[in-house]
This record gives sequence, structure tokens and C-alpha cells, in this order.
Amino acid sequence: MSSSLADPSPVDGARAAFSSRCVGRYLGEASARMMETLDRQARGLGISAAQWRVLIRIALDLDSTAADLCRSLNYDSGSMTRMLDRLESLGLIERERSAEDRRVVRLRLSGEGEALRPALQQVGEVVLDHFLRDFTPAEVALLTEFLKRLASVPPLPD
Repeated sequence: MSSSLADPSPVDGARAAFSSRCVGRYLGEASARMMETLDRQARGLGISAAQWRVLIRIALDLDSTAADLCRSLNYDSGSMTRMLDRLESLGLIERERSAEDRRVVRLRLSGEGEALRPALQQVGEVVLDHFLRDFTPAEVALLTEFLKRLASVPPLPD
């Protein structure tokens, strides 16, 4: 039996799905909108959304070195160094050499950064609540599971 033009091949189906329901496009647009909103909210704390992302990861003990932050946030080391220099000059973080390995510099919130911790968390909650307000708790749980699965996929090899 020959295939007709009415029966698209799997490749054609994938192309149609890609162009009409591009998951990557929607993830990118949602991320951009969330970052714009986060930037406006973080401004009230005297920081940018990019600085908020670094501070909250340090505050929640998700990352403790510049290298960890570079991997988590997809920054190059030069950009991250400048970001950390700025946060240190604002008095929000401290750098401390590891006692176990002097080559490693650990990051932590300073006293001022610790005082800002509740506000950092509140900003994140306000932004997420805003974007998830039309979702049911079950939908939020499902979205979270899908995003975890996406985040766990290793990159394609070179």
C-alpha cells in the first residue's frame, strides 16, 4: 500500500509539531517573561534578576563555588567572576578559601546577605505565584515533574 500526501510521515508530523507547538519556544518565552518580572521585583531589593538567581542558589545551599554556579546557571567563568565581584562589593556575599583544598573558594551570604534572605525568598514566591496562579496544584505538580525530567536530560555529545 502506498502512502498518500494525506498520510504524513513521522518526520512530517514532527516538523508540524515543531512549528506549531514548539516546546523550546514556549519554554524560552516563559523564561524570558519570568526573568523580566523577577528583574522588576528584585529591583526593590537593589539587585537584578541575574544577581537574585546567584544569591538564592547560595542562600539555599544549592551551589557553593563559582564553578558550581557557572554549571547551574550556564555562565562563563569571566561573567561569573564579575557577578561575584559586584555582589561582594555590595556586601551581600563573602568568599572563603576551603580548609580542605586551598584552591577552592567557597561562597556564602554575608551578614547583609543573610538579612536579605527572607526578601529573596519572598520575591521568588511572588513571581512564581504570579505565573502559576491559573494552574491547579495537580497541574503545578505535573509541570514540575515534566521540568525535572527535561532538566535531567544530558546534553548531546559534541
